[in-house]
Amino acid sequence: MDSKPQNAELSFSDAPLFRLKAGLFPLTQLDISDYEHSHFAEQLRAKAAEAPAFFQHTPVVLNFEPYQGTLAPPLLELTALCRDHGLIPVALRSPDEALQQRAREAGLALMPAGRPGRDNSEAAPQAASAEPEAAIDSASTANNRPSKIIDTPIRSGQQVYAAGGDLIVLSSVSAGAEVLADGNIHIYGALRGRALAGVRGDTSAGIFCQSLEAELVSIAGNFKLDEDLRGEHWKAATKIRLSKQTLHIQPLS
Repeated sequence: MDSKPQNAELSFSDAPLFRLKAGLFPLTQLDISDYEHSHFAEQLRAKAAEAPAFFQHTPVVLNFEPYQGTLAPPLLELTALCRDHGLIPVALRSPDEALQQRAREAGLALMPAGRPGRDNSEAAPQAASAEPEAAIDSASTANNRPSKIIDTPIRSGQQVYAAGGDLIVLSSVSAGAEVLADGNIHIYGALRGRALAGVRGDTSAGIFCQSLEAELVSIAGNFKLDEDLRGEHWKAATKIRLSKQTLHIQPLS
């Protein structure tokens, strides 16, 4: 005899099985200025050899806003090439409506047009020479940018985001943790996880920490992995700024 309640199926169908929830997942953007299969594949292969840990099922946005090629890029060929090297294209950014349509057909999401960051590359060397306290004061008062202050360690698996301003962590960031800010990031302990400053495109943002042991650091989408960071500044107090799309690491003092 079937003992299953008659209303079991109805109760199951009425119960919520999912919910939509906003989340912040920073994505790597692949800026594409031109495309020719053999040259693109060669350069992608070389980049993957430089940072093999990064090219492991990494979701990326294909950004064609800087595209200067005369021919329309073969989107399916390009996405397949990315997957061959460990990158997983998940979205496309382009003002070209024809390319947007092909992206829909390829199952890619469409990202809105990028907002240009405030390019402060000429002023960056002067800003980089400031002490961290001065940088905090500048961010909080001169620019009227709010700060989010965390006085406990950021544990592995945690993600902390300072929307619209700076993030100040008065302790350490563990390996496997992630800290993000629209502005600067200040770590008063060891930075062992991932730190992404200027996530909405602010090229004047910086990262300051008492001990650089990071898995990844990024400013306005320009990043370095731990393979690139393990040099003279490793485990030292450092400041990281962006100038001409290159991250520069200097002693904090």
